Amino acid sequence: MDSLVNAAARALATGDPLGALKLVALREDAPALALRGIAMAQLGDFPRARTLIRSAARAFGPKEGHARARCVVAEAEIALASRDLGWTEKTLEAARATLEAHGDHVNAAHARYLAIRRDVLIGRLDAARTALEEIDASHQPAALRTVHELMLAGIAIRHVQTRIAREALARAGRAAREARIPALAGEVAAASQVLDAPAARLIARGAEKPLLLAEVETLLTSGVLVIDACRNAVRDAKRLVPLASRPVLFTLVRALAEAWPNDVSRAELVRRAFRARAVDESYRARLRVEMGRLRRVLVQFGDVEATAGGFALTTKRGREVVVLARPMEEEHGVVLAFLADGESWSSSALALALGASQRTVQRALDELSASAKVQSYGRGRARRWLTPPVPGFTTSLLLPAPLPGD
Repeated sequence: MDSLVNAAARALATGDPLGALKLVALREDAPALALRGIAMAQLGDFPRARTLIRSAARAFGPKEGHARARCVVAEAEIALASRDLGWTEKTLEAARATLEAHGDHVNAAHARYLAIRRDVLIGRLDAARTALEEIDASHQPAALRTVHELMLAGIAIRHVQTRIAREALARAGRAAREARIPALAGEVAAASQVLDAPAARLIARGAEKPLLLAEVETLLTSGVLVIDACRNAVRDAKRLVPLASRPVLFTLVRALAEAWPNDVSRAELVRRAFRARAVDESYRARLRVEMGRLRRVLVQFGDVEATAGGFALTTKRGREVVVLARPMEEEHGVVLAFLADGESWSSSALALALGASQRTVQRALDELSASAKVQSYGRGRARRWLTPPVPGFTTSLLLPAPLPGD
């Protein structure tokens, strides 16, 4: 490569896309096209960046497999940044193998990290953690060590393991300072703020208060009975009963927990569980059936007792009962949680991350758009959705990942 291309590559490595463009903006050869594409990606123009990277891949000859593989990795990174998660893992893995064969271990490691970051985004945390454990990051450049530690911290935050997350973020901060890349340092700072922002609400005995992530972790390992409205489950320090697939039962147990130690009237339970305006004998019979099912679910935690006014929740050994709820509860809260990262998402990427159909996600986005909670730009396959993050709140508990004991 000539001196201008080398200088532009060094500028991009230090996070200076404008400096790189000044050197190669008017050139149309393959290396310059690739560098222009990376520069446009750093500036946030992902469609233009992808076009340039694909042009560069075509411009490299059939014998330049190493350069073409680097273009594949660059395009995968652009797709990840633009939340286009539909790319195939086989293509990226083939490019990684080519880079390894040519001795380009740094870019090969970068390709592995891209695949792991995709796993984190779509909730495949166990696979991501296993892949990270197989990588020895100690000999990687500072920028890649920062990425490695950021992913470890992200997985720990999803699992509500604050000590592990803080240690990983501290290492990420040191690596980012060594790398001297402002964007990486900003990413570490943003991740650190998550640990110091309210992550959930605690509802107990008719009162509520915000909880930090560390306080949530303490709560989940304490001896109280937690009705977890972030995951729709009933749990204590040792056991967990998921109720995400049984929404009526979870609605009933949450209503009883919010009123604990008092009872809840039958009319209120019918209204919340069945959304009925008036209580008749058929609803009362249905309520008795669901309460019988709830008793069987709660047998290892406590019981549900009928009272003169309705029903009350009781626990073994008189344990406290609390409700762990999201910071702000929305009908489509999980969709908002993904969009709250400040990035633009396609509906297909959201569907992949949520494990839902694209049509279901599109309906949710349309409803959120009608209420001005999200906005979109682009048309057709290029359409992207985004919303600014809610100031002062973290959304880590809204995302679909297991908590301790799951």
